[in-house]
Amino acid sequence: RFVPSFTALRPSRLFTDIPEAQAAIEAAARAETGPTDQASALRERLAALTPPEVEASLLDLVRSQVATVLGHATVEAVRPDRPFQRLGFDSLTAVELRNRLTAATGLALPSTLVFDYPTPAALVAFIRETVLGATGDAPADRRVAAVDDDPIVIVGMGCRLPGGVASPDELWQLLSTGRDGISEFPLDRGWDGFLSGGLSDTSFVRRGGFVYDAGEFDAEFFGISPREALAMDPQQRLLLETSWEAVESAGI
Repeated sequence: RFVPSFTALRPSRLFTDIPEAQAAIEAAARAETGPTDQASALRERLAALTPPEVEASLLDLVRSQVATVLGHATVEAVRPDRPFQRLGFDSLTAVELRNRLTAATGLALPSTLVFDYPTPAALVAFIRETVLGATGDAPADRRVAAVDDDPIVIVGMGCRLPGGVASPDELWQLLSTGRDGISEFPLDRGWDGFLSGGLSDTSFVRRGGFVYDAGEFDAEFFGISPREALAMDPQQRLLLETSWEAVESAGI
């Protein structure tokens, strides 16, 4: 299961001496060899539709598969113009999406699909052209940001600390007033031994320094899927939040 996603963007020679790995690589290659009867059926179905209906049909297909792979309850969270990387795709989920779209369309799709066509809309344009031929509409491509050679120094700060500190201003208030940052154990960490206010078998303290809002995280704001957000280390989520606030603090 690991080899196809690992070798999607890397050389496969690392696995040359592992027969099972070679079999997986060859199977993945066969999946990219050519269209099937299912692809022919898709072509006939789309040929009977008007251009707007073709676009809507393929967009619905792509968005539904993306939502399934990322763990979204509905397709509403998958905007057609939002890059796959901002939606939360990595090499593993990219291969999973390719496999699902291959099964749904019968087309020979590359493992690098979401990297070659970086938005759902661009992917729809690619599938439409593959199935029906060029329509005169150029598929969306990657955009390269302009580089400004003028050096700029950005100074900003963000922080999350015990005592309810969620900003540099709140940290200063904590220090200047001499307020205590030690508090009761939080109730949202699954530490059952402390829920009743008593001591556990492994701890002899009742209070400590805790970041109370560590469990709160706006995954959609950072372009992270619900599935990935649940698997992330809380420190990674806090780093994202404080990094954003540091840039925001600098006036950006």
